Amino acid sequence: MLDKVIEPFKAANPDVTVKFTLIPNAEYSTKLQAAIAAGNGPDVAQLFPESQAQFLDPSILQPVPDGLLDPGGFFKSLWDAGVVKGVAYTVPWYAYTYALVYRSDLAKKAGVKAPATWDDMVPFFKALQGAGAGRGLGADIGWDIFNGQDVAMYAWQAGGSLLSSDGKWTLDTPAMVDALKFNASFFTSGVADTSRPTFLDAQPYFVAGKTAGMITGPWVVGQLDTAAKKTGWTASHVATAPLPAGPSGNVSFSAGGSWGVLATSGNATASWKLIRYVSQPSTQVAQYKAYSSLPAVVSAWDDPAIKGQPLLDAFLTQLRNTRAFPQVSTWQQVATRLGKEMEAVAKGKQSAEKAAASVQAYAESLGTGTG
Repeated sequence: MLDKVIEPFKAANPDVTVKFTLIPNAEYSTKLQAAIAAGNGPDVAQLFPESQAQFLDPSILQPVPDGLLDPGGFFKSLWDAGVVKGVAYTVPWYAYTYALVYRSDLAKKAGVKAPATWDDMVPFFKALQGAGAGRGLGADIGWDIFNGQDVAMYAWQAGGSLLSSDGKWTLDTPAMVDALKFNASFFTSGVADTSRPTFLDAQPYFVAGKTAGMITGPWVVGQLDTAAKKTGWTASHVATAPLPAGPSGNVSFSAGGSWGVLATSGNATASWKLIRYVSQPSTQVAQYKAYSSLPAVVSAWDDPAIKGQPLLDAFLTQLRNTRAFPQVSTWQQVATRLGKEMEAVAKGKQSAEKAAASVQAYAESLGTGTG
C-alpha cells in the first residue's frame, strides 16, 4: 500500500528508483542488523521509535540534514526518540500510543463514565461486569516486551523514571513498585484474567462481551466492525478515553515507525528526498486513508478524514502527552524482563518489591550499551 501512496513521488522523480523489501516483523531487527554488518543494507531503513536506540549511531545512520524538515511539526516525543547528543538520526513516519477503549453501551447501562484516575479503574471495570461483561478488562497477557512497556508507562505515571540523568537504571524504586502493584490489581480484583484472551482473541472477546475494555493502540478502532461482522457496530458500541492518571499524571509512551538513511547509502540525496515527501501532511493523510496509519505530523490530524473520526480524539490527546523509552540498546531486553516480572506479580508468585529489585539487578548486569 505504501507503494501506492508514493506514486506521485515516483511520477515527479522518474530518475529515482524506489524498491521495497518486506521482512516479517519478528525477523526484521535481526535481518537489518545482519545486512548492516555485511555492508549490504538498504539505502533507507524503517525503524521503530520505541526500539531503535541500537541504530542511533553515525556508523550506522546518517544524521538528518539540517533544514530537511521542521522538527516542531512532529509529536515531540517521537522526534526526540531519534535524537542522541543533539543529533537527529531518524524522522518519524507514523504514530501510535495507548488509550482506553471500552464498551460504551455497557458503560451507559451501568451508569458510569470513563475512569479519570487509577483509583477509578477497577470500580469502572467492575461496573462493566455488572452490566453483563464477562471481564471488565481484556488485559495483555503475553508477558513480554509489550507488557514491559506498559509497566514502564505506569512507573512514569507514578512519578518514576527508568534512567537517571547520568544514565543509570532506576527501576528498583517506589514508583516501579506502585506500577507493578497497579497492573497486578486488575488480576487480583477479578476484572482481568491472567490466561485469556490471547492476542488474537482480544477483539472477538471484546465484541462478544467476554471483555469490555482494552488498553490498546488506535488500530483496534478500525478493526472492530470486522470482528463484529457488522458495519456500524463500533460507532454504537465503543468509546475511547485518554489513559487514567496515576499520582503524577497520565503520560503514555510514543511509538510507531520512523525512517533512517544508512551511513553506507550511495543514494543519500534521493533517500532524504523520499523521506521528506512521506513527511508532508498530505502524504501522511494519504497513508491514513490507505491503511489507517495515524500521522506523526501533528497538522495532518486537522484533515477531515482524521478529525471526523471521534474515536481517534483520545489518541490525539494522549499523543500530546507521551515520552520516549530509554535511548539505550539494552532497553528491549530490560522491557522483556519487566514483562516476565509482571507475570509473577500478577499471578501472586512474587512481590512487587522483589520484582523491582530483580529487574534492577538484571538491567545493571546488562548495562546500557553506551560504554
